[in-house]
Amino acid sequence: QVQLVESGGGLVQPGGSLRLSCACSGFTFSTYAMKWYRQAPGKERELVASISSDGRANYVDSVKDRFTISRDNAKNTVYLQMDSLKPEDTAVYSCNTVRFLRQYWGQGTQVTVSS
Repeated sequence: QVQLVESGGGLVQPGGSLRLSCACSGFTFSTYAMKWYRQAPGKERELVASISSDGRANYVDSVKDRFTISRDNAKNTVYLQMDSLKPEDTAVYSCNTVRFLRQYWGQGTQVTVSS
């Protein structure tokens, strides 16, 4: 069955960095686009970054030039490198893919940016 498992979240000071990972199984990872979403308390879920099967990346404006999405098809893993973190980046981050019109989500990982 399809599984997405995130890791790498934690507490970091403003200006710091974190790298999130999403290990995937149960589907042909290399042929699917992958996305990272986040949801902050009291806010709607937001698409942060996406990467196509051939590696093209897109970002929400608020994270451009600070976050980098990448994928390793040999490891069936998608990453989100987050630099210059701000308190407003605090949220639960989840990876996502759509397969045969069905959404698949990981369990999420908490990122807290605070001094």
